[in-house]
Amino acid sequence: MTRSEAIEAVDPCAKEMELKEELQRLVRGICGEGESRIEAFDLASKTLWALKDLKLKRSTSSRRRDSVVPVPEHFLCPISSELMKDPVVLATGQTYDRPFIQAWLNAGHRTCPRTQQVLSHSILTPNHLIQNMISKWCEDHGVELPSSVLNSEKEGLTQKEQIHLSSLLEKISVPSISEQKEAAKELRSLTKRMPSFRVLLGETPNAIPQLLSLLSHKDLDCHPEVKEDVVTTILNLSINDNNKKTLAENPQAIPLLMDALKTGSMETRRNSAAALFSLSALDCNKIKIGELGAMQPLVDLLEHGNSIARKDAASAIFNLCMVHENKTRAVRDGAVRVALKTIINQSLIDESLAILAILSSNQQAVEEMGRCGAVTCLLSIIRESTCGRNGENSVAILYSICIYDRTKLREIREEENSNGTLSRLALNGTSRARRKAAGILERLNRIIHTA
Repeated sequence: MTRSEAIEAVDPCAKEMELKEELQRLVRGICGEGESRIEAFDLASKTLWALKDLKLKRSTSSRRRDSVVPVPEHFLCPISSELMKDPVVLATGQTYDRPFIQAWLNAGHRTCPRTQQVLSHSILTPNHLIQNMISKWCEDHGVELPSSVLNSEKEGLTQKEQIHLSSLLEKISVPSISEQKEAAKELRSLTKRMPSFRVLLGETPNAIPQLLSLLSHKDLDCHPEVKEDVVTTILNLSINDNNKKTLAENPQAIPLLMDALKTGSMETRRNSAAALFSLSALDCNKIKIGELGAMQPLVDLLEHGNSIARKDAASAIFNLCMVHENKTRAVRDGAVRVALKTIINQSLIDESLAILAILSSNQQAVEEMGRCGAVTCLLSIIRESTCGRNGENSVAILYSICIYDRTKLREIREEENSNGTLSRLALNGTSRARRKAAGILERLNRIIHTA
């Protein structure tokens, strides 16, 4: 590196000053006499070009610095605060980057990270509008467009790892319990840690049937840890959207999950409920899961499981009840009674209210709520709870009860006269809660004026 290049690398301004001084010296030489004038002219010309080139570089650099504009806030994921690669819409209408919100849901959360609302479902809908806006913004500002996480799920798998999967599937097929147990545990670990492995296993012909075949081996009945590993692997696989359909189409998958839900350890039952919840993201799977009789064991788990298992069971029941056919099954299998029981016991109030709210469009469910004393319980929640979502669900259920059974309006009127519960909600609740509360108050006023 010459002295001139060294100066430019350290301080461009010093380089510019040096070139200007050199140019002035050469101009003086040109103005003088002698043969050196021609040489000075050539050098001056080169110096001018060097000065122009330097100024051009500095101008380009300045424009690049000026182009580093702040990223619009609605392009940033609320969880990671980074430019979203794969924006998706949550049930609450909030947009997140898929890998971060999926990790939140996989950790067992059933609320929106930004609003804290209980989720009516866990389906992630691609936000194509925001994706297109981000692409346009990146193009306009010379920012490299982030690659979608969906396009990168298959990346990172080496040939060695693909061979490893083949060897694990071979171990499952051999008549050696120790090797089958080892393979099941390894598949559970790999599908938990590596999204790309979930894709590979789901797309490998006959891989899922081989995995499920482990649960049909009578020799493994005395090894409950194998059932837990297989069920958990199914749960891990179901995180991938393409695998949801593949798993549900296998005639063994859902029945095996239901058997595990009835007879497995508490951890196995919990993971089975979580797998059914994940699979029920697809409407066609909701219908299939309901038809195969999953509602009863899920309701049993909601009533008798530990706290985490009951939460997964509640999420699965809610998701399944989003189709009409499963609401009747849920009522028949005791979902109303168990949900009310959990609320009265001050347990899983958010989830249980969400179940009752979605069932409140079913007349049998509403009639049972009235018989089981739901009105008193719901009025208490509206009066005492500080959670807007719970107040909204409670008054929505009350509204349905009033439509089907006008006799319940007497109890509601007594509460209103004593505490003004619905009047306060009609002023301070969520928009939906205000509408439902106003509807009930209107019915009360109509009865008073016609009495």
